[in-house]
Amino acid sequence: MKLLQCRSYDDLPLFLNAELLSQVLGVSISTTYEMMREPDFPVLRVGSRMMVSKEKFIQWVEEQSGGAK
Repeated sequence: MKLLQCRSYDDLPLFLNAELLSQVLGVSISTTYEMMREPDFPVLRVGSRMMVSKEKFIQWVEEQSGGAK
């Protein structure tokens, strides 16, 4: 697994899969999948794949952290 090197939101790809999300958030892959199954998480399902758009992920992070960037 190649580690993602991000210094800001601008470095993130347009869509993030579970592996990238777990790296960005610093949590395990199983925790990431649990989070992606929560009803308020902005997951996009394409067939059996789950992804999150960068814009929706940033918005979700800001909502979870009380609006802080």
